Amino acid sequence: MKRRSADFELAALGGGRFALRGVLGFATAKQILAASKPAFADHAVLKVDLSGVTESDSAGLALLLEWINWAKHYRREIRYFDIPPAILAIARISEVTDLLHAGERWTGPVGAPANPGSRPA
Repeated sequence: MKRRSADFELAALGGGRFALRGVLGFATAKQILAASKPAFADHAVLKVDLSGVTESDSAGLALLLEWINWAKHYRREIRYFDIPPAILAIARISEVTDLLHAGERWTGPVGAPANPGSRPA
């Protein structure tokens, strides 16, 4: 599965591996988030290669943190590879670098919400 716009491409590489190419920022974050929801849904472990990102900004960092939050809520694991230097710089200033490198691990049932009484968003 590939989701492509003029500014980005989110490509499923198989086995929970994905490649994001192009712009990761204010211009594309909302579209990338929408494309990622169905793409990520069936995977307990996600590996996202960011080596193809050509432009990034603080909205890109916000999207990566949102994916971590999603992974935590649905008890998944997410790992990022080749995080763009601009995003790492913003993460250092914001003191969230450890979050980007830690990801989320869960050994329980896939898709179970973090709070058993809560409903998925």
